[in-house]
Parts: sequence; structure tokens; C-alpha cells
Amino acid sequence: MNATRLLDTQGFDVFDKVFGVEEIRSLQTYFDRIDAPDGKNLFAIRNLFGNHPDLLPLVFTEGFVRFKNSIAPEYSLIKGVYFDKPEGSNWFVAWHQDITISVTDKNTTEGFINWLPKEYGYSVQPPLEYLENIITLRIHLDETNENNGALRVIPNSHAKGVVRLEEVKTEEAITCNVSSGGVMAMKPLLMHSSRRITEGNRRRVIHLEFSNKNLPHGLHWAENVN
Repeated sequence: MNATRLLDTQGFDVFDKVFGVEEIRSLQTYFDRIDAPDGKNLFAIRNLFGNHPDLLPLVFTEGFVRFKNSIAPEYSLIKGVYFDKPEGSNWFVAWHQDITISVTDKNTTEGFINWLPKEYGYSVQPPLEYLENIITLRIHLDETNENNGALRVIPNSHAKGVVRLEEVKTEEAITCNVSSGGVMAMKPLLMHSSRRITEGNRRRVIHLEFSNKNLPHGLHWAENVN
């Protein structure tokens, strides 16, 4: 079964060695340089390439572009986020779906609800057709397993649309271990969570969302990179 088919059926897939050792080391070094000057970690950088455009060639390597095009051909980047779950400052993430998108401006449009102002523009929940179209690729800078915050997912939960937690069977959850340099592909509507780190190893992830849909009525993706 190919990757696209697995995304459609179970809502996720994991791929090892998308990035080479030196490519991952370059990304780790980049984020080490921009950690807070007092030595504390950043935890998250949103509007990633808007804030750090010089990061683009380090992420969109020839190998990653080839990989991305094999899963999401003719899809453009619509959101980039860097997450760092470090030792001593880590947290539990409850079960949820990713049901919002990032846009530049607020424009009252039918079906777009729950507007929230952000530093890059607005967060808003779009109609289901936009959420179902998005493909997320999570680049792992560190070896990630059940001991350092690997995502737990409920297979096929993305196929039910936007749902409440009680509508899915959490006992069917599995842990998605990903190697350093590997990529987890997933549908945003896949129900997912992550536990706290228990062994002291960092979990750094570059979270990228892609779509091939244009937004209606003058709305624009906040971070549109082709």
C-alpha cells in the first residue's frame, strides 16, 4: 500500500531517513542559535518561514522536495511551526484535531468561524472541505518514541470529520515512533495527543502543512510558499 493510500485510510504514515545526518545537524544547529539568549528554550515558533526565511533552503532540500512531491504533488506550504519539547519544561497535549488554519486578514465569509487574532494575522476554523484537503508533514530532528513525546494517534479517526473525543475509541491509540531525520505524514483531522517526556531527551519537530486549495472571498493563507 503506497503512502497516499495509507494517508487516506489510516490518516498517517511514518518515513525514515528523509533527511541525511548532516542535513539534520544543520537544522539542529540553526535552532540552537536562535534559542532564547538566557539559555531557555523557545518551545514554539509560529509563522516559521515568515520569521526565518533563511531556513527555507535547510528544510526544502532536494530530497525533502522529492519526498513531499511524492505525497502531495502541486501542494503549497500554508503553515510552518517549530516545536521544542525540552527536558524540564515539557507538557502533556490532550487529544485533539487540528481544525484551524492561518490567514493574513479577517474577512467574514460563510462557513469560516471562531476567528482569533494572532501575531501573523488570524486563526480561523474553515469549512470541512479545506481541513480534509490539508496534508501535514512533521520533520523530526530527534529520535522520538513513547518516552519523549511521540504523537499518539487513533487510526482512521480523520475520516469522521470534526468530532468530539467521546466519539472515538481512545483504546485503539498507537504511538508513532519516528527516527531523527524521519518524517511523519498525517491528516490534520486525525485525533492525536502526546505525553510528557520521561527520559529527558528533547523532541524537536518542524510541523509543515500543505494544501492545493485557494481560499475564497479575498482570504489568503498566512504563509504561502510554493
